[in-house]
Amino acid sequence: MKGFPAAARETLRDSQLRRNLGKATTTIRAKRLNTIAELDDWEALRAAGSAIKARAMATLPEQLEQLEAAVTAAGGTVHWARDAAEANRIVATVAKAHGSDEVIKVKSLATDEIGLNEALAEQGIQAIETDLAELIVQLDPNDRQSHILVPAIHKNRAEIRALFERTIAKGQDLGWEATAIAEAARRHLRAKFLSVPVAVSGANFGIAETGTICVVESEGNGRMCTTLPSVLVTVMGIEKVLPQWQDLEVFLQLLPRSSTAERMNPYTSLWTGVRDDDGPREFHLVLLDNGRTEVLRDEVGRQALHCIRCSACLNVCPVYSRTGGQAYESVYPGPIGAILTPQLKGLDAAPTLPWASSLCGACYEACPVKIDIPSVLIHLRARVVREEKSRWEPERLAMDAVGGVFASRKRYETAQRLSKLGRGPLSKLPVPGWTAMRELPEVPEQTFREWWRERGAR
Repeated sequence: MKGFPAAARETLRDSQLRRNLGKATTTIRAKRLNTIAELDDWEALRAAGSAIKARAMATLPEQLEQLEAAVTAAGGTVHWARDAAEANRIVATVAKAHGSDEVIKVKSLATDEIGLNEALAEQGIQAIETDLAELIVQLDPNDRQSHILVPAIHKNRAEIRALFERTIAKGQDLGWEATAIAEAARRHLRAKFLSVPVAVSGANFGIAETGTICVVESEGNGRMCTTLPSVLVTVMGIEKVLPQWQDLEVFLQLLPRSSTAERMNPYTSLWTGVRDDDGPREFHLVLLDNGRTEVLRDEVGRQALHCIRCSACLNVCPVYSRTGGQAYESVYPGPIGAILTPQLKGLDAAPTLPWASSLCGACYEACPVKIDIPSVLIHLRARVVREEKSRWEPERLAMDAVGGVFASRKRYETAQRLSKLGRGPLSKLPVPGWTAMRELPEVPEQTFREWWRERGAR
């Protein structure tokens, strides 16, 4: 990884990307504000969502055991995956057991996180993305996702048309109508829906009480993947568990308004295990850890596990709207990525991401489950300084020196007197990391303590 500053410098040079992002995020923000304004109890829903997620995380082992029991009782098979390698191995084993060299996929950040497509390719199995935006990214070997909800948000219609005419619609003139361009993808995918025997999905929610898995989407590809194939494998991050069925009442109001700015998702698919003559004959649930229990240990950072992947924080973030998602070098871009990626991958793998923010607080105001992203960013910045930065770095040495001065009244007053030497030429000396962007404040002729003592003597 280059690190956010270096990666952002590259994406900031792309003026077309900024125009694409600016138009898309502005439109989504306006629509979202209109839909949440229709609800008098929006803030109460946010508070309820936050409380439900906090309860789920506080009782996570019990909830996951209950979920496993309920899924098993309904005829499903539950697998536990400690890391990406184990999860990928489970999915590949299921596909091979059914003699399939292809799997069709519902859009899933969890499978992107573990690099499932690449891992399956190494086993001779092709993963076919069926979400339109994911398909667009997959067709371009040099492209990467840039948004949680709309992975191809950085591309405009002309770029997508040209891509399709080079790949799935080779030799065709698709024209400029969006419906005609989308139809090329529809024709490409329809045969796959009807012929590939194994499907892979993620999960928006898993209900511990009933063993029900929930996937929400807007195109219908998810419904096709979860009903037509004979085998369905769901890879679910363990933080997606909800304790009770009635909890969906809250999240199915929060999620669509915060993500697609809709009152409800066009397709909400719910399934519990397997049953005769209805959907897949075989269901496998892979419960993915991949660093999540480590995140849970951090009393401040664990808020990141409350995320419901709505992308509202991305759409209001001034940093994201200018740099784009690829600068975050993660499948989780934007503000939520800045706090989730360093914790899942380790601070040493992404030490610059906690600084990918202006701390304006817009992300917290938009978050439907009230994750205090700015506070977590500050917390992670402190952890990076404590745990990752060398104690011999100039910044660390300077802060240690200042801390030593501030710890003693005598040293502090002595430093105040000595600071007067900085008036004039010394005040113009460059200070690394400071004077390149701001000027040192002028040292006053008289300190407050000196003024106070002089005042008392009169």
